[in-house]
Amino acid sequence: MIRVAGREGAAIMKLGARQMMLAKAISEHDHLIASKLAYVLAGGDVRAGTLVSEQYMLDLEREAFLSLCGEPKTQARMEHMLMKGKPLRN
Repeated sequence: MIRVAGREGAAIMKLGARQMMLAKAISEHDHLIASKLAYVLAGGDVRAGTLVSEQYMLDLEREAFLSLCGEPKTQARMEHMLMKGKPLRN
């Protein structure tokens, strides 16, 4: 079992990502990715300190990954990496 930061921890991470976006350090799509990553790392929509299973965390990760795969900008990034061998900053 894994003790997670929960929605409170996700909010803090998302706030940091938003500040970076407003400072033009990351793009809007980077912000979307960071927000989904924060949700996964914090253990989803649960209270801080909740114990969750490894499978639960893996399910959150898969859900976020598949959601991002449906985004045109993510697809463009993957295609660019495969074709050019370097990241696309869109």
